[in-house]
Amino acid sequence: MSFTSFMSQALDQARAAATRGEVPVGAVVVSPQGRIVAAEGNRTRELSDPTAHAEMLAIRAACAAVGSERLGGHALYVTLEPCAMCAGAIAAARLERLYYAAADPKSGGVAQGARVFAHPQCHHVPEVYDGIAEGEAGALLRQFFATRRKD
Repeated sequence: MSFTSFMSQALDQARAAATRGEVPVGAVVVSPQGRIVAAEGNRTRELSDPTAHAEMLAIRAACAAVGSERLGGHALYVTLEPCAMCAGAIAAARLERLYYAAADPKSGGVAQGARVFAHPQCHHVPEVYDGIAEGEAGALLRQFFATRRKD
C-alpha cells in the first residue's frame, strides 16, 4: 500500500483563502478510500465567524457529506498546526489521522501550546504526522503577513 499526500490540495485552499484576504490556511478531509470529501480554506473574515477556520469548515462539510458526526477512518490534511479549538473538533470527529505542514508556535494546539491530544479529557487521539510541505506552507504564511505589515 502506497502513501498519497493531499497536502497540495490543502495548499490550494490556503492560497485561495489568501486571495480572499484570509489567513492562508487550507484543509482537506480524505475518505478511507482516498477520495477528498471536503476542502476548505479559512473564512473567518468573510463569514464574520471566529470558528470558521479551515479545519472546522472542512470537518463540518465532511460530516454533512457522509451523514455522520464521526469521521472514523478519514484523514485531515491542513497547512498549519491546528489550534486548540480545531484539535478538539478533530478529536470529537474521531478523525483517524492528522497531517499538518507548518508548526504554529503562537497558537498551535497539537505539538505547541495546549497540546489537546495529550490531555486525559481527550477521548480520541488521531495519528499525527507533521512537517509535510512545511517549507511551502510556512513561506505562504510569511508572505501573507509580510504584505499586511507593509500596509
